[in-house]
Amino acid sequence: MTKAGRGSTTMYHLELNRRMIRGATLALLPGDPFRVEKIAGVIGGGSRELAWNREYRTVLARLDRRPVLVTSTGIGGPSTAIVIEELARLGITTFIRVGTTGGIRPGIRTGDVVITTGAVRLDGTSRDYAPIEYPAVAHPEILFALTEAARTLRKRHHVGITASTDTFYPSQERPDTFSGAPLRKHIGATAEWRRLDVLNYEMESSTLLVLASVFGLKAGCVTGVVVARHRGEHITTGRFKAGERNATEVAVAAARALLGSPRKKA
Repeated sequence: MTKAGRGSTTMYHLELNRRMIRGATLALLPGDPFRVEKIAGVIGGGSRELAWNREYRTVLARLDRRPVLVTSTGIGGPSTAIVIEELARLGITTFIRVGTTGGIRPGIRTGDVVITTGAVRLDGTSRDYAPIEYPAVAHPEILFALTEAARTLRKRHHVGITASTDTFYPSQERPDTFSGAPLRKHIGATAEWRRLDVLNYEMESSTLLVLASVFGLKAGCVTGVVVARHRGEHITTGRFKAGERNATEVAVAAARALLGSPRKKA
């Protein structure tokens, strides 16, 4: 679906058109609309808000004079799929999810960064684009850029598999679900994923990675750990900010490398 724009087709949900994005080909994708301006601030160089409709907020930033979009996806697969669909139609070819996550493997600490190689497809959205046998994997160029950025910035990071779920409470086996307990199929799931060396839970990576592969685009995912679930469930403001900041810095450095832009002078 589209809207009638001034001389250009405007995407129905994002309220963006090609003229507005100034030739950008790379988008950083936080879930939270309020994280958009934080990421734009790390990019620096001036930014301009283009649109904010529902959970979808977009800022056009300049990364070493190159146009880059920062667009929020909201939570979960359905809203993320809308963003990928509409940005791809506008000419975006490279996507980096910049999110927060709960670590489930011992050794992962709050403030650490998780770089996803592939996702366990526990969502429903990606199944509308490819059968469950189709893998949800990061593009190798994005994966390399994120890993090198984390190493260069000396951020504690973990590279591996993410469990990407449809729900925050039951399918991540959280004990505080209002129902009192998750369904039987979810009981013991976290211990099993941990045994299979899955690093973390989040809710968007499988949709992003499947759609990008199906569409012939490039995508990757970096998340900041805001809770180490093998230690407990409590999230503090300080831990949240540390995970958010570290993931953002890694994503921006990776975007700079992917665009071939020179590093900023210290």
